[in-house]
Amino acid sequence: MGTLDGKVVLITGTGGGLGRVAALTFAREGAKVVGADLQVAANDKTVDLVRRAGGEMTGIAPVDLTDPEQVRTLVDDAAAAYGGLDVVYNNAAALRFGPMPDFSVADWRYTITGELDIPYFVSKFAWPHLVRRGGGVIISAASIAGTIGGHVPPMVGHTAANAGIIGMTRQLALEGAPHGIRAVAVSPGPTLTPASERDLGDNQEARDAITAKTLLKRFARPEEVVELVVFLASDRASYITGANYPVDGGATAW
Repeated sequence: MGTLDGKVVLITGTGGGLGRVAALTFAREGAKVVGADLQVAANDKTVDLVRRAGGEMTGIAPVDLTDPEQVRTLVDDAAAAYGGLDVVYNNAAALRFGPMPDFSVADWRYTITGELDIPYFVSKFAWPHLVRRGGGVIISAASIAGTIGGHVPPMVGHTAANAGIIGMTRQLALEGAPHGIRAVAVSPGPTLTPASERDLGDNQEARDAITAKTLLKRFARPEEVVELVVFLASDRASYITGANYPVDGGATAW
């Protein structure tokens, strides 16, 4: 018996990284997964991995999650795939880094759209499906950048967007409670993903600067984040809502 048997879960950004690991982990726990991504081949690979592992998953791609009408269609199709919707994991994001003097208006708008609009759109269109289900869970990937600043890399847009996600989560919890909807944010610290590996490459100085703020002096593995997400989606976490959970190796402890 899995902790999510019978639950239908929509995960955004399942083409790789945390989203792929989340799809595999949710399916391992018995959930029926609908995964969405902009990249068709990468999303198809995740679907194949889940099915090979004995899980159940439907992939929907390509989807531009910054387009509200595409998101509306995605959510409706996700709910139709398995007859309802119980959990939303807002994992997908697109962002740019840069210091304030050099961070352009275009960079700002790209980051706010890619990090804050996406979970808002998905949550908005999923809301009536969760209400019809008698409740559900909205889990949004935020970041410790939503609560502290960071030197490496400079992140004015990233901090603002993720503070917005954490604030939005509190409001969704408040408005969702009468409908049985819980809302929770999970804020990872530095995490090893294909994107971070690509961006950092062999720059050991940057890697050391990023992990220096952590007490454990290392990056998180995606599994260390996703296991918490799966727990929060389950009925074992039924008294948890409106909260933000750092998974950061102690980076926000000092």
